[in-house]
Amino acid sequence: MIITKFKPLLAIAIGTLLLSSSSATVHAKNDSGASAKTVFHRTIEIDGLDIFYREAGSRDNPTVLLLHGFPTSSHMFRNLIPALADSYHVIAPDYPGYGQSSMPSVDEFDYSFDRFAALVETFTEKLELTRYSLYLMDYGAPVGFRLAAKHPERVDSLIIQNGNAYEEGLREFWKPLKAYWANRTQKNAEALVGLLTLDATKWQYTHGTRQPETISPDNWAVDQPLLDREGNQAIQLQMFFDYGSNPPLYPEWQKYLRVHQPPTLIVWGKNDHIFPADGAHPYKQHLNNLEFHLLETGHFALEEDGERIAELMCAFLSRNVSE
Repeated sequence: MIITKFKPLLAIAIGTLLLSSSSATVHAKNDSGASAKTVFHRTIEIDGLDIFYREAGSRDNPTVLLLHGFPTSSHMFRNLIPALADSYHVIAPDYPGYGQSSMPSVDEFDYSFDRFAALVETFTEKLELTRYSLYLMDYGAPVGFRLAAKHPERVDSLIIQNGNAYEEGLREFWKPLKAYWANRTQKNAEALVGLLTLDATKWQYTHGTRQPETISPDNWAVDQPLLDREGNQAIQLQMFFDYGSNPPLYPEWQKYLRVHQPPTLIVWGKNDHIFPADGAHPYKQHLNNLEFHLLETGHFALEEDGERIAELMCAFLSRNVSE
């Protein structure tokens, strides 16, 4: 009897819920009453997977697409997004196996940079993002360069933060990874498992920083439990192996830069042991409209120099990207 009495209200509630989740694009176009700096946390289905993303700012403004690195997610952009959102439409997805997106097993999904790039391409098309500036960091660089080389007409500009496209950027840190690319044995895999530990995650955030005590432990408190999920180690080892698919594409990406000359801002943590500044300087060979900044910090430069990077981005985008 009680169920019958409230059945109409239940139907209305369910209908409202279905309408509110039916289309991420509709959400983005109808955020009336929200502050420009309000960050929305959304999910869209792509190829049967739930892809989580953060979004802020008006869709009437130029879009900035933020592509995250390892071992993190769109969480790395949590402070940058509202800093840009007054003037730009800012959006940051999580790849499968990272952050809040679906985590199919390695037997169920092709964990590769080709697949990630194809998925991000579909993501942009489903959200009707026809033009965008790309923020390329760590894993986000091989994902974004694939996208840019395929659709140069869609790219307004590049912001490169510790994202590699040159052999000069693969130094000492990469020796055990190169051994794994050449010979995918259990022994070579075991040499890389240490990169998935809590100590390694902390190190990625704090190494090379001016003041390590200012780096929030929330970073590894978010990232490490996701790395520690059952089945995730296999995913990360697969991605380590597939990173070997990127260096052979460097000439193609360099040709994209040389031919299409996207306006580019480099904001690079110069104390990064993973992607040292040796990988930043070669961009000067191919780009005419290049703004170049080496920052006195480490791999996750946004953690220590986020305000500075946001200021540089806003000034750069205002000069190079029209509304």
